[in-house]
Amino acid sequence: MRYKPGHKEEKRRELLKISGGLVKKSGFAATGVDALMQAAGVTSGAFYSHFSSKTDLFKALIENELLASREMWAGNPHETAEEWIGFELDRYLNLAHVKHPEAGCALPSLAAEIARADASVREIYEKELLKGQQILAQRLGSDDHAWAFICQLVGAILVARAMPDETMQRTVIEASKRFLQDAVSQRHVKKSS
Repeated sequence: MRYKPGHKEEKRRELLKISGGLVKKSGFAATGVDALMQAAGVTSGAFYSHFSSKTDLFKALIENELLASREMWAGNPHETAEEWIGFELDRYLNLAHVKHPEAGCALPSLAAEIARADASVREIYEKELLKGQQILAQRLGSDDHAWAFICQLVGAILVARAMPDETMQRTVIEASKRFLQDAVSQRHVKKSS
């Protein structure tokens, strides 16, 4: 059977999207190749036409997920640091992100698994995360603040997800949002003084 040009690339993107949602919800190690391919509606044999191993898929997922985050940041319509950051805080720190990991950032769901993965996976993660950190550093005017911002965002979602009570989940994300807004505001007040 002949496929139109670009079919393989399109199918790979689709596999990454579907696999990404599944592993963000259930975990990478806990999700077998068969389950990933069944969710995508393809055979396990089709998997190996796109990825040489499950580790290869993990690296591709990390690249794809962190690229998606950077693309969202690039689409942020605001110019000032405060407005830009406020928009991102509202987008990231919300109850929908807590309750639906499959639709959100991969870091709260997968960072612990990435930390236990082999060096090649961690190297891809570091390389891709650094690209996002640089976008934040540019907006915040500081590498340190960008790292702290990323860690606070990811940590807030992770802590909130571990809580069974929605009121406490909301408390955690709103406290983190206020803390980060205050930190950005104070930094810009100090810079303009």
